Amino acid sequence: MSDSLEKILISELTEATDSAVSELADYVAHLFKAPPLGILFYGSVLRETDYEGILDFYVITDRTVNLSHSSIGRLANKILPPNVYYVEHTIPAGKTLRAKVAVLSLSQFLARSTLESRDSTIWARFCQPVRLVWVRNNKAADGILEALRRCVITASCWAALLGPYSGTAEDYWHDLFARTYKAELRVEKKGRSRNLLTGREKRYKTILLAAWHHASLSADVINETLQPHLTPAVRLKAHHKWGEIQKIGHFLNVVRLLKAAFTFSDGIKYLLWKIQRHTGEKITLSSFEMTHPILSLPLLLWRFRHIRSAFRK
Repeated sequence: MSDSLEKILISELTEATDSAVSELADYVAHLFKAPPLGILFYGSVLRETDYEGILDFYVITDRTVNLSHSSIGRLANKILPPNVYYVEHTIPAGKTLRAKVAVLSLSQFLARSTLESRDSTIWARFCQPVRLVWVRNNKAADGILEALRRCVITASCWAALLGPYSGTAEDYWHDLFARTYKAELRVEKKGRSRNLLTGREKRYKTILLAAWHHASLSADVINETLQPHLTPAVRLKAHHKWGEIQKIGHFLNVVRLLKAAFTFSDGIKYLLWKIQRHTGEKITLSSFEMTHPILSLPLLLWRFRHIRSAFRK
């Protein structure tokens, strides 16, 4: 069972992606002074293959680094990772690709992939399918694989601890993702968690059972119904702990939003691109507004007032 979990993850990590994604990942890798360990591609563009959208990359490094090379950014990434950057790159075919790039060291990744972590953001993302679109070497790949394996096991255990007494694999994952969205203060459309599973039901059931087996969590399996063997006391303790994680999660995400105002490199470019994508309106900013978006915030809000409704749809 545990071997099947690793096989699934390796198969997903090595699945081929469009050459354009590989070219963008290579460009991102070379933005760093020292080559990172690897780059993971995940998120909505991976699921829907829409390269007009913004790609989600996680760059895994062997030490805490800061892409903008500022001391404040380096400290911020050490205290509350990851730092996030916006990157645009025009590939040889002439197409411009856009990526939101998060930077995380492998030690930070591993620390946030266990049941002891009070931060759900990493394991909740990386129990989902990802691609390793750039890697330094085999040793680096093994380290990243281990972190991903831990994420799946942690997510699967939380799914059992917080989920129904018995139910389908989809029931457990749906309940878990709904909880992690809430813990992260993420506003998602109704049914979003079920959309993550659509077409991948077999994958999620297989990794759920494999991860339970690896964690020595036994379960009855009758047709499509699963029933993990957990006592009421264990479940109650887990719910109390999750309550703490949710409170901490709310605080961490508010702090991350504030941090992003100072460390999200080229965030204003990302905002302008998103406005144009949603409304079709292209907005040109002065060099001062591009360089000092925080100082220019009152003026920018005034200029953007007539298109705010587009983001409420």
